[in-house]
Parts: sequence; C-alpha cells; structure tokens
Amino acid sequence: MTTKTPLTWTSEIAAEHYGIREWGAGLFDVSECGEVTVMVNGGEAKHAVSLLDIVEGLHQRELTMPVLLRVENHLDAAITQINEAFAAAIEATGYTGVYRGVFPIKVNQQSHIIEEIARFGERYHHGLEAGSKAELLIAMAILRDRKSLIVCNGYKDEEFIDLGLRARQLGMPCVFVVETPEEMSLIIERSRFLGVEPMIGARLKLGTKVDGHWSEDSGDRSLFGLNTQQLIEAVDLLKAADMLHCLSLVHFHLGSQIPNIQNIRTGIREACRYYIDLVEEGAPLGYLDIGGGLAVDYDGSRGGTQQSRNYSLQEYAVDVVEAIQESLDPEGIAHPTIVSESGRATVAYTSVLLFNVLTVNNFEPDQLPEEPPEGAPDEVQNLAALVNSITHKNVQECYNDAIYYLESLRMQFRRGEIKLRMRSIGENYYLAVLQRIAQLIPELDRVPIVLEHLTEQLADIYYGNFSVFQSLPDFWAIGQTFPVMPIHRLNEEPSREAIIADLTCDCDGKIDRFANPSGEKPTLRLHPLKHDQEYYLAVFLVGAYQETLGDLHNLFGDTNVASVHINGDGSFDFVHEMHGDTISDVLSYVEYEPDNLYRRFRETAENAVRDGRISVAERQQMLGAFSESLRGYTYFER
Repeated sequence: MTTKTPLTWTSEIAAEHYGIREWGAGLFDVSECGEVTVMVNGGEAKHAVSLLDIVEGLHQRELTMPVLLRVENHLDAAITQINEAFAAAIEATGYTGVYRGVFPIKVNQQSHIIEEIARFGERYHHGLEAGSKAELLIAMAILRDRKSLIVCNGYKDEEFIDLGLRARQLGMPCVFVVETPEEMSLIIERSRFLGVEPMIGARLKLGTKVDGHWSEDSGDRSLFGLNTQQLIEAVDLLKAADMLHCLSLVHFHLGSQIPNIQNIRTGIREACRYYIDLVEEGAPLGYLDIGGGLAVDYDGSRGGTQQSRNYSLQEYAVDVVEAIQESLDPEGIAHPTIVSESGRATVAYTSVLLFNVLTVNNFEPDQLPEEPPEGAPDEVQNLAALVNSITHKNVQECYNDAIYYLESLRMQFRRGEIKLRMRSIGENYYLAVLQRIAQLIPELDRVPIVLEHLTEQLADIYYGNFSVFQSLPDFWAIGQTFPVMPIHRLNEEPSREAIIADLTCDCDGKIDRFANPSGEKPTLRLHPLKHDQEYYLAVFLVGAYQETLGDLHNLFGDTNVASVHINGDGSFDFVHEMHGDTISDVLSYVEYEPDNLYRRFRETAENAVRDGRISVAERQQMLGAFSESLRGYTYFER
C-alpha cells in the first residue's frame, strides 16, 4: 500500500523514521548517500563502513544471500563496555571488590564467537558459563587466563563433575553452581574420590518477581535453584563433610531480559540477605553471581517494556554495586567479587541477518475499465459505483457496502451463477474501494473502529530470501521483535507499507511486528522494487540465541556466515567466512543418506530410459542436475 511521505525525504529523515540511532546504540547509522553504516571507534576517529560495501565483498567471495554477518568490533566493544562500566562504578563508590564477567555459552555457541570472547576478554579476565558437559569442554579448551572464571550451571552428572574437578586440578577457577541437594552429595563424593577440592556455589530461588517475558519464571515458581529448606540441607551436607570452606559463591538469575532496573535492585538486596546469613553460618563465600538479565533495547524506546530497558549500562553497574554495598556494609561483611552472566547484551549487536527481496505481492487494483462489462451482476455494478462516491463522511458506510457486495458476489460464484472472470472484475473494484478509503483515513477526525487496521490489511507482502524459523526463532516462539530496515536507498522515499514473508510456506513464516522507538509497528515502510537492482533488508541485534535455536523448517539450513573486522583506517577485512548448509547437509540431519537418495533416483531415471520416456542423454542431464542440487544452497539462488 502506498504511504504519504514528506515533500523532501532525506537520509536524516530515514534515520529518524527507522529509529536506527535509538536502537543502534551508536553502532549503526545512515550515511548521507542513504546507506546503513556500521560504526566503530578507530583510535581517535569513528569510522563508518557501508553495509552495502560489505555485501559487495560477500558476493565477491560467493557468499550469496541470505548471510549472517558478524561485526567482530561490536563484540569486542560490548565486552569492553560492561567491564569498564563496572570498573567505573566500583571506583566511584569505593567498592573494595572486583568485577568478573562470564559469557553463557548457550547464548551463542558458535566457535568464532566464543574464541573471540576468550581472546579479547582475557584482558578483563572475562570467563565463560557452561550449562552442559559439551559447553564445559569448550570452556576448558579455549580459556587460557587462569583468572577467568568457569561457572557450571545446570544439572550435573558424575562425568560433568569429574570434568570440572579436572579443570580445578589444572588451576582453572571452575565453580559448580548447585541446583539440588542431591547434586551437592555427588560433588562431595566425587571430590573425595579424585582428591580435588571443589569451588561450590549455591543457586538461590528468590522470591523477587520481575517484569517482562520471563516474569512467570521468577519467584517461587522459578524452574531452577534451591529454596530455603534445600539451601539449609545443602549447607548441612557440607558441614558434615567438613567442606563448608568450599562454598565460595552465591548465585541467582531473575530472567534473560529484565526491562525494569527496580527488579534488579530488589533481587540483589534479597540475595545479599542470603549471602549475609551464609557467611554467619561459616561459609567464606567471596563471589556474588547476579546471573544474566542485562536487557537489550531492541526497539530504542528506553522504556520498561519487554523489548526494551529503562536503564543504561552505567546505571545498571552503579545500581548493582550500590545495592551490594548498602546491604553488606552495615553487617561489616567484605565486598565480594561481583560476577554477572550477561549474554544477550554481549552478543546481540554483533550479528546482522542480511537478505534480498525476491518479489512483492500487493493489494492494489489493476487498471479499472471505464464501465463494468455488459451483463455484469448488480454487485459488480454497485462496487464500481462505490469507487467514485466515497467521501470523508461516508467512509464507513461505503466500507460496509463493499463487504456486503463482495460476499454476495462470492456466493454467486460458489453457486455457479457467475464465472471466474466476473468474480475477478468484482474483486478488482472491491480493492479499488478499499484503497480509496485507506487514502482518506489520515484525513479523518475520528477513525471508525472497523477501519483502524485497514492499512495493515492492504499492506504489501515482500517475500524475503530467508527462514524465520531458522534465523529468527525468537520472533516466532516468544514474540521477540527486532529492528528491520533497508540497508540502502534511504535517501529515497519508502512509499510502500509492507510485511515480510519468508520462504517456508508457513503462515507463521512472516515478520509482521517491527521494533520502533515510538512503539511496535504492524507494518514497515519499504521502497518499490527496481527490476534491475537487488533490494536488501537487514534484521539487526540477532546475535543472542538466534543462531543456536534455529530449526530446519522446510529443510532450510544454516545461512552463509561471515565475520568482518573494521580496521583503524576505516577499511575492513573478512576474518571468518563459512558457507551455509547444502541440501545434502540438511537431508543428513533428518536421517536421509544423500548417496542412497541419488542411487534411488538413478534407478528411477534408468527405468524411464528402459520404458522409452526419456533418452540416455536426458537421463545424464537429470542425474547431473540432481547431484548438483544436493551440493547446492538450501535458499533461493538467482
């Protein structure tokens, strides 16, 4: 659907319209020539690199759309910002402890991400959190710094515990966070068997409730952690084993995306009461792990909604530090090392999903004839008459009439009283009526309720070369919205209201909610396609969870992946590139053997030769095409 735009559209207006300077956090912007730029600090200067230039580099390397692009600089910047925010808060408040960050591997398990966190984070002793044996193996192999923590969450069997104890033998500060009293017994047993003293933490089940999507998982009904009775039982087990001195950490986790800073302060104060009483019980402690929850401002609104946060990173760090001080200082208890497991905020900004638009379906009428065809039923003639009779005063009446005439026409078609061509003519007039009404809606003093969503109903459908289920699973599963916008042509007027459909042939395979600082939008303004030019869109802030949770709906596999590093002079290098899944790959994931499929198809083709349906040459062409497809990309290729 066409949208009215300012008389003079500029790239500045585009930046404001799409909210890139709000949700982009200074990491993305729009250039004067109308292209989205990646922003990085390069010494004394800030450099802007066009995403369109990066796309050109991708094509030169035969990495076709869709592509998951990672900006290495943004990952490094996130690690720097959280560590320096806590360092500044600690210095400003006179806090006597230190900060140690750990990244939860589950948030993005891709090797290039984890290796870069370990490499760059070493200067801050930034560690890793492991929730499974596989993740623990990653942490043990990749971390080199002996001050970087390994925090082991989740339920642990004997093998998991033995691995962590071996890490302790190697000098790694590896902490077992206990979820159940039974787990404590197993840790005691295995540590005695191997002769290794463990570092033990206790995960608390706090009463504090939080706002946002994870509210139901906080409080007494949270899935993980020890309630007060279980915590006392765990402490008594350690005392009986003469191992209370191994209890070094208190841990809690309120949720993955906490929008309200008051929830965080309340949770820390409650956790500190546990900390105080455990010290009085004789536990040395020394670490307070506040879990994750540092939110990402996906929509740029800086509000307390599920998609945003009402605090800055600096405010978060200061509030955490002050809340601990205010709780412990009156009790004369030493300030612990503060540990946080900020995963979402660390990696969200580093990844961008790039894809091209394949085609568009719009809901506008074809060229209308001067008069309805001779013999047209009354419904078609009435719809034709409505087109030129709509005014500001009768829009609702005309809308109601149009719906009535259309349904009557369709009933006649179902009874066989009119032909398909006549139905098509009537529906064309119906679209013309709706479009005329939609043009008048912005001029109405009061929009009738039935017309409030007409713009959405007439929005174009832009078909994107990607899969929601593979690349944006949180959008589909938990209603997470992401910033979406074109990466070029931003100095042109985006005149179409649209939603975006993917390739999956699934009614849920679409983006029809868009993050925006002024509130979630049901449509996105886009440009008309040009026949001789690709149109590229990007989904931003997708670095957290999306790569890990993606599935194989319609057997669309992993996309092509590339990582870039932007240099101090504004140039950029491709530091990592990986071609996405082939069709053969995804078939094997669901237990098809590609060689066996090829053999069976060859038999079918040979039988067709024997029956005279195809020639031997045609057989060879078909086998070649089948084999080539097995090696091909699962997404649309020009």
